[in-house]
Amino acid sequence: MNLENYYWYFKNVIPKPTCDKIIKYALSKNERIGVTGGFEEDKLTEQQEKDLKKQRDSNIVWLEDQWLYNLITPFIHSANKNSGWNFQWDWCENVQFTKYKLNQFYGWHCDSWDKPYTEKDPKNFIGKVRKLSCIVALSDTKEYEGGEVQFDFRNTPNGSNIITCEEIKDQGSIIIFPSFVWHQVKPITKGTRYSLVCWTLGKKFTWGF
Repeated sequence: MNLENYYWYFKNVIPKPTCDKIIKYALSKNERIGVTGGFEEDKLTEQQEKDLKKQRDSNIVWLEDQWLYNLITPFIHSANKNSGWNFQWDWCENVQFTKYKLNQFYGWHCDSWDKPYTEKDPKNFIGKVRKLSCIVALSDTKEYEGGEVQFDFRNTPNGSNIITCEEIKDQGSIIIFPSFVWHQVKPITKGTRYSLVCWTLGKKFTWGF
């Protein structure tokens, strides 16, 4: 799909005290290893964990507090409209708090699945796909190095156009992008990077969005 805008951003829109509050709150919860499709969080063998960490190495906490959705979704609605995507969506998955420590990373991937959610998934997920992905930068840039978010816009004439998303670096900044866009988080070289990730869900694309 050719898009006029492959991502939309808001710089420094979440105040530092709010970012710090989210970090403190999430760190009080039990964290788990972040997985990719094909791996189950609580059923990893030693070999599966080794294989997973070739693609993704991070720690996460799942959050479903309404105040977090109230904070994030207005920006998603605004980005969806102002970018010109106008994707239909009507639900959000749980919010993922992600911690990237020294050398941790997330290789090239897209957030969308190849098929809609099925009856084995939560009721409000059934028949839907991920439409929009949202990343909220929680850490002060003085607290870490590395961890750059990069996009690969693969529908360009030369097949690849890797862009480093400078707009997400500052604390309290937000980026929203279609969930089928390829992206990665480069390894952390110093400190720890914290972020929130949220995905919106809607009916399967019919290319009328």
